[in-house]
Amino acid sequence: MIKAVRGTRDLLPPDTALWNFVENATRDVFRLYNYREIRTPIFEQTQLFARSVGEETDIVSKEMFTWEDRGRAESENTQSLTLRPEATAGIVRAYIEHDLNRTGLLQRLYMIGPMFRRERPQKGRYRQFFQIDAEVIGPPTAGSESPSVDAELLEMLATFLERIGITGCTLELNSVGCANDRPKYNEALRAALAKDLDKMCEDCRRRAVTNPLRVLDCKVPEDQPIIAKLPRMLDYLDESCRQHFQAVRDLLAAVNVPYVVNARLVRGLDYYTRTAFEFTHGALGAQNAILGGGRYDGLSESLGGPKAPGIGFAIGEDRLVLALSKTAEELSTPPDAYIAPLGAGMDREAARLARELRKRGIVVELGDESFRLKKSLETASKIGARYAVIVGENEVKANAFALKNLATGAQVTVPRAELADKIRQ
Repeated sequence: MIKAVRGTRDLLPPDTALWNFVENATRDVFRLYNYREIRTPIFEQTQLFARSVGEETDIVSKEMFTWEDRGRAESENTQSLTLRPEATAGIVRAYIEHDLNRTGLLQRLYMIGPMFRRERPQKGRYRQFFQIDAEVIGPPTAGSESPSVDAELLEMLATFLERIGITGCTLELNSVGCANDRPKYNEALRAALAKDLDKMCEDCRRRAVTNPLRVLDCKVPEDQPIIAKLPRMLDYLDESCRQHFQAVRDLLAAVNVPYVVNARLVRGLDYYTRTAFEFTHGALGAQNAILGGGRYDGLSESLGGPKAPGIGFAIGEDRLVLALSKTAEELSTPPDAYIAPLGAGMDREAARLARELRKRGIVVELGDESFRLKKSLETASKIGARYAVIVGENEVKANAFALKNLATGAQVTVPRAELADKIRQ
């Protein structure tokens, strides 16, 4: 028997009701903040992720699904393509390619879709996983560098989590500085790491040379006591970054969004600057981040685009669903009625009636004329229908149908024109 590839999975009813609930809430809440949907290809040129995410990140160096796409003709060049491991790079690429900067306005964009990483499967983490991603990007003249943009995005996330019923989350906040203060901090990190580097994991030893900030993102338990003693980025911020971070905090306080400062929080991608954040939840164990993101003020320029500061986040939808207190059974909507055709030639009449009811917003499942009445009623009960509508030759002639309440067993005859209203009661 052929099975789903390890690290992937099928989402089946009734669990898909939870996913639809989350995605519908996403669209409802994000619309309140004037975010609009964008859809990008699920694969891009590999260099897009190498240049944006960072060649020394685990994503690029270890986790991407990459292949060589050879041209069919001799004149066509071979290019390296990659299934998208995250959404921000593709959205910024689209922003540049389609000259969205020329509008002079902030672009508030969101995406819902699959991402791909070759990582070890674990609770809530898969090789094909789903993300909800949102970005605010635009020219500085549109206010894209303002701390109010950061605070509003974080407030939107708090509103979204509240809407879907996730409580007990913690917003962890930090500033990772900018190009002005990062060199001084990297120098301080290297000096501090030199004392204990031989005791740390292989990845940390490599990162200490190539990108010491990434050491703070290490999840190896044995390395945490060493990391806890390292210098804090907050102590190396220049005045501009310091003021920006304080303004974000003040605005969050003004709209009553609680947070804690986590001076070790850096996120895992190279393009982040200034504000970095995560929402964490205890129900997810040690790897407890539901979502995270941050500001990326130089990403557009690094990809050959105009100056377009931005901030964004990604929600791991798989892990978000794990944290939901609601159950799929609560959210699944059973059909309003099961239509039971009785006797030869009644499938056609039942189909006509089903179409009429569906046009009036009634959720209907259609039976088959080959079923006996007992089987039809048993099927109606199994699927959770509230009513069974019996369509026989006598009912068709009278243009009125037997409507059976499956919870009480009560049965009444209802004229065709009144059937939808009766079912809706």
